[in-house]
Amino acid sequence: MLSGFATTWILGIKSLLLHPLRSMLTVLGIFIGVASVIWLLAIGEGISIKAQEQIAGLGAENIIIRSIKPPSEATEGARGLVPYGVTRLDYETMVETIPTVTRALPIREITRQFRYGERFLDGRLVGCTPEYAEVTQLVIDRGRFISSSDIAARKNYCVLAAATAERLFPYEDPLGRSIKVERDPYVVIGVLKPRAASAGVGGSFAAQDFSKDVYIPITTLWFRIGDRVLTFGTGSFNGEIVELSQVTLRVNHVDNVMDTSEIVKNTLREKHKLEDYSITVPLELLEQAKNTRMMFILFLGMIAAISLIVGGIGIMNIMLATVTERTREIGIRRALGARRADI
Repeated sequence: MLSGFATTWILGIKSLLLHPLRSMLTVLGIFIGVASVIWLLAIGEGISIKAQEQIAGLGAENIIIRSIKPPSEATEGARGLVPYGVTRLDYETMVETIPTVTRALPIREITRQFRYGERFLDGRLVGCTPEYAEVTQLVIDRGRFISSSDIAARKNYCVLAAATAERLFPYEDPLGRSIKVERDPYVVIGVLKPRAASAGVGGSFAAQDFSKDVYIPITTLWFRIGDRVLTFGTGSFNGEIVELSQVTLRVNHVDNVMDTSEIVKNTLREKHKLEDYSITVPLELLEQAKNTRMMFILFLGMIAAISLIVGGIGIMNIMLATVTERTREIGIRRALGARRADI
């Protein structure tokens, strides 16, 4: 039995060596078919996992409320600047009346110019609380982040993003030095490590670049800058009246996120006549991403299967040609008494 099996292998190898080009094309067809299945499914899985990581980075237990400027048609006829967005009263109402909310993070963002000596940088001034660093995954490199006592005392302290510190203090240690935001001085108490920009998620949450940020206590921003912000340019100016740019709510359990988001929607709907806010629920986006992942993988699997079938047809064609050209040899062997298994 062993000698017959070995003989079959030897004959098969000799047959392959008689037609090297044909054998190579057969192996190539097998490789392309199998590799296309593996590559396409791996690419689909990788893209899906990356998207889910971005969504999960927002926090599965969080609900994010952003202030958005209503369309000009909605405020047509109004004189002066029209207030819009999430207010401090909204923030206090949600914290006090929704029992499933364990923590709330108010944020105010303004575009400003930062200056130290002759060096300056246009970036984002962020008024926040100590929890902001944890929620947005900011890591301190030197010094410290804003504390609760800084919030209570409305200190003129600031924390610099890595790129901001490098631009304003290329040769000096920024800790303890003062930068100017417009005309107000702020003492640098901390510098952050570099953080990659967050990608936009599902079209409902815009991408954020943290490289040119300066972070100050939100109470200081309210006291020194206020809600009315005017930005003057060449021959024009832009203005807005916004109390909070964003509020991030942390829910006590993942199972309560969707119910809590409905309460938040109803609360804001009662207080806002204009659609001047957007609500992002990362858990909901995560579920949508999982469904999209299954459809994406199924679609790529179909493409890979087609490639595999095409490769298989090519192999079958080569095998058929091989058998057809040896029809006479097979007939002679059968005439001499060879069994089907021997052939």
